[in-house]
Amino acid sequence: MLNTLILLLSGATVTWAHHEIIVGRKEPAKIALLLTILLAITFTSFQAYEYLEASFNISDGIYGSTFFMATGFHGFHVIIGTIFLSVCFFRLLKNHFTRKHHFGFEAAA
Repeated sequence: MLNTLILLLSGATVTWAHHEIIVGRKEPAKIALLLTILLAITFTSFQAYEYLEASFNISDGIYGSTFFMATGFHGFHVIIGTIFLSVCFFRLLKNHFTRKHHFGFEAAA
């Protein structure tokens, strides 16, 4: 449940960052994007902890295989997204995004 809350909150912060880029406010966009990245790292850390503490493994049957495959693909998706958004954060620091030119951010988000 905690990871679900983190994911929902990260969706709100990335939307906040997008809105701030669209209206041309760089400083709030930087804060929102940094929060999104921190939430993604927190999610990934909790997921890793959950894997380490699980009382079952991938070879324990259909539940273990389904759990690790589904959450593993999602975790991979979050890691790739974190990398993309981190690149966007550094681009935002270098003023690469404008109100009209920010497709790189939109593609990553």
